[in-house]
Amino acid sequence: MMSLYLLPVMEVLTAVWRNMSFLLQCMKMLSSWCWMEVSGTRKVSSPKIIAPQDPGRVKPISVNYHFTRQCNYKCGFCFHTAKTSFVLPIEEAKKGLAMLKDAGMEKINFSGGEPFLQERGNFVGELVKFCKKELKLPSVSIVSNGSLITEKWFKSYGEYLDILAVSCDSFHEEVNKLIGRGQGRKNHVEKLMKIRQWCCDYNVAFKINSVINSYNVHEDMRDEITMISPIRWKVFQCLIIDGENSGEEALRQAEKFVISDDDFKGFLDRHKDIKCLVPESNQQMRDSYLILDEYVS
Repeated sequence: MMSLYLLPVMEVLTAVWRNMSFLLQCMKMLSSWCWMEVSGTRKVSSPKIIAPQDPGRVKPISVNYHFTRQCNYKCGFCFHTAKTSFVLPIEEAKKGLAMLKDAGMEKINFSGGEPFLQERGNFVGELVKFCKKELKLPSVSIVSNGSLITEKWFKSYGEYLDILAVSCDSFHEEVNKLIGRGQGRKNHVEKLMKIRQWCCDYNVAFKINSVINSYNVHEDMRDEITMISPIRWKVFQCLIIDGENSGEEALRQAEKFVISDDDFKGFLDRHKDIKCLVPESNQQMRDSYLILDEYVS
């Protein structure tokens, strides 16, 4: 999520206008350099990005890095689907993250797909360790469906992770399975509870992410959220993105999951007394995120 702090509206617009070319240069150079590195065609040293000498310039303060599209779940509303199995080699990913740090990044969130699918969680674990130990970022987090997380992973990498967010759209297992959050006899809610305890044991802040859709919009989650007591409960409105979860070339067709703005407001009103609730409507999601995909572009 790109943070612009609390600048007045005109200052924000001015900063964005002045620095748009800089941000595009950063992303273009980073993507091109990583591709040359992968293909073996790079013959020069890493590019140096020269920031404009303007104290009001926009920085990529907070970044979401979707380093994989692969996932072991089949959530019907997913808008980052498995169109490719490509994952950037870890050393190139580290170089890209270091460049973002030099450009002003303070927060990094690793997501997917399912980030624990790659190398049984060791890939994201090494990136987390690098960002905390080498880059010394103040905030390092992961968003996961939780199904592949083990206590062994916490023992190896827990000390480097600040926040773990686990996706849970319902506290009724039959609803989770209808949505696509299910793996045979494994119980998604039971695994959520285990991870909550591991986060307590290894001093990792615990969050829950929920996508509100036609299957769970009338559910009352107040008792469960109060009992689990996450530091934050991020509540998203089901979002349609053409080519990802809608359209002829999409791997998902999420139209049946869509809810109206009024339905989303009704869910929020029902849970308004939950202090950790942070809502994100479709409009907020479209306007708020700087997202790097698996090609770092």
